[in-house]
Amino acid sequence: MPSCVALIVAAGRGTRFGADLPKQYLPLAGKPVLRRTVEAFLRRPEITAVRVVIDPAFSDLYEQAVAGLDLPPPITGGPTRQDSVLNGLEALAGQAPDLVLIHDAARPLVDGAAIAGVIAALEQAPGAIAATPLADTLKRGGDAGGAKVTSAGTVDRTGLWRALTPQGFRFPDILIAHRRAAGLNLTDDAAVAEQAGLSVTLVPSNPDNLKVTTKDDLARAERLYLAGLGDVRTGTGFDVHKFHDGDHVWLCGLKIPHDQGLEGHSDADVGLHALTDALLGAICAGDIGQHFPPTDPRWKGADSAQFLRHAADLVAEKAGVIAHVDVTLICERPKVGPHRAAMVERIAEILAIDPSRVSVKATTTEGLGFTGRREGIAAQAAATVRLPLVLD
Repeated sequence: MPSCVALIVAAGRGTRFGADLPKQYLPLAGKPVLRRTVEAFLRRPEITAVRVVIDPAFSDLYEQAVAGLDLPPPITGGPTRQDSVLNGLEALAGQAPDLVLIHDAARPLVDGAAIAGVIAALEQAPGAIAATPLADTLKRGGDAGGAKVTSAGTVDRTGLWRALTPQGFRFPDILIAHRRAAGLNLTDDAAVAEQAGLSVTLVPSNPDNLKVTTKDDLARAERLYLAGLGDVRTGTGFDVHKFHDGDHVWLCGLKIPHDQGLEGHSDADVGLHALTDALLGAICAGDIGQHFPPTDPRWKGADSAQFLRHAADLVAEKAGVIAHVDVTLICERPKVGPHRAAMVERIAEILAIDPSRVSVKATTTEGLGFTGRREGIAAQAAATVRLPLVLD
């Protein structure tokens, strides 16, 4: 199999978007646009490595967006997209992969079929790009004066295609082509290849592989992304810890003063333990004891936030999203109400989801049972996740 590097171009500032942050760092269904784009390529077995070209002015945002992903250091971009691609290709010259796929960071909905199709086409041609034939009637705009624009005629759309990304090339060819095209200000990498006399194959691809340019684009991309997550799963969890000597308890990620503590191998956070099991159950990944055995000394006194974060990471590995979580704490004391809002914020922070997707409730058992006798605390939780119907 030939070596193939995905070069993600993320150095733009997105001035047309009208946001404080470049569009590639804005959230799409709970994750930055850039991260969703990078993960689409990291999932593909045909991709040898992923390299990202960025504006170093946004290095902090970049590091936050790709935290935890196995990526080499980013490449510094240039003043234009074409300059940024050339910088990326030059950075790859020492590695000299057989193939390179150049992709816009602002196209987070690229699918595996487009990636595989472009790579397959490079067996027969020096260049290949994801594209989709034009389906709409095209009009040429005429100047009517003021803010009005009139139709100056219909454009024949026969043989016209929309160029998407990824755009793939045999690496030595596109490096030479980009070096020769420096300063020409061409609109995409296929144009650079054509300028050098290279033939470019059009690979029919999913038209939903849109480029996020406006806020409406981002909203549409989120709708399309969530529509693809049609496998809705629900999991439940339940946990109990008994009281013992202490001066605080951990509940839903918060340290709460109390006249007793909770007994457990870790920090005994009954709320986070129940929620961890709920997420694991939703993706059929066992239970918390399988992932963090209580007999393992590594988890002695451990912060339960890492258990919950691990479950969230497993959801992400399946290209899923956490739609909603709900925790009910069952105890007579301590009072949960004064801490409820902070618990919601903490769980949302751990799961990297919006607080509007987190519910924390509390109830008593009216003095009945072990919780009624104040011998311990119980928690039950439910989690809803959305997974792709078919993982490509």
